[in-house]
Amino acid sequence: MVILNSMTEQDYEGFLSQSIIDYAEDKVKAGTWAPSEAQELSRKSFEQLLPEGLNTPNSYLYAVVDPAVDVKVGYLWIHISDEPLGRSAFIYDIMIYENFQGKGYGTQTMSALEEEAKRLQVDKILLHVFGHNKIALGLYQKMGYEVTDISMSKRL
Repeated sequence: MVILNSMTEQDYEGFLSQSIIDYAEDKVKAGTWAPSEAQELSRKSFEQLLPEGLNTPNSYLYAVVDPAVDVKVGYLWIHISDEPLGRSAFIYDIMIYENFQGKGYGTQTMSALEEEAKRLQVDKILLHVFGHNKIALGLYQKMGYEVTDISMSKRL
């Protein structure tokens, strides 16, 4: 079973550079952003959401570690907020590094997140998944997540 360790500054730098690239690519694939503006828009989004980096209030950034081999296999970023219907954690980013994908680490990470959320007294975990990310969608459904909203588009 994986464990969630708080990111170090070095972890954070690697996470940030990769996440900005990945988010830009996902927004382009989703048809939301033009390729020419995607990197800059992605960078600005991260600056807004993590204005104080690792020290941004209510943001929890983790390195996902397989303790059996003491290796970082990915990362996880959640934001916790108190809402009228309870305390919620929103998954902003979850990534299992490519060479560790398909080995059960995604499922283990989601299970570890549930335990961490309980420790943080969270009532509900929320997330967004891009429609083109069928693997992630399958993982979330397998873990018991249900669709709450659907956005659709049609390119003309």
